[in-house]
Amino acid sequence: MDWLAQTWEAFVQFFQNIPFEVLGVWTLTTCLLLVGVIGSVVPLLPGPLLLFLAGVIHTFLLPEAGMSWQGIVILALLLVLAYVVDMAAGALGARWFGASRWGISGVFVGGIVGLFFAPLGFILGPLAGGLIFELLFAKKRMAPAVKSTWGTLLGTGAGLIARLFISLLMVATVLVDILWW
Repeated sequence: MDWLAQTWEAFVQFFQNIPFEVLGVWTLTTCLLLVGVIGSVVPLLPGPLLLFLAGVIHTFLLPEAGMSWQGIVILALLLVLAYVVDMAAGALGARWFGASRWGISGVFVGGIVGLFFAPLGFILGPLAGGLIFELLFAKKRMAPAVKSTWGTLLGTGAGLIARLFISLLMVATVLVDILWW
């Protein structure tokens, strides 16, 4: 029975020595990083923004063990890059496959309208917008309009992969800066 009392005392001593405020901050940071990576590929979750906030909030709550100002600047630049790549990828893909200015405008309009029809609207909105604008305003035939719409789909897919890569770079920046710099 003595071993049980000693085990219990060791268990209680272990939990009394844990700095729960540090554990709580790390839990919050880890959750923000995980949801941020998921949000970089799932619509409606602002993934890169959550990754940026993970670094900033960790630094605010634990200034002695937070990020350096250089790390926060790198994180901010990666945040801007992630959103620029995201906005431009579909339009550049459409342009690469011969979309007109009307088609590219349709991609943006369709993307905005697609926001209201989540989650399927995130994919179908830009595609439908590009196709409709190419057919109605650019007066293209069906085959060239479909070709530029296919380019929109490929560009959006490439943008998604690039945004995921940038998000993983953001996670690495946060962790390397906090743990090793």
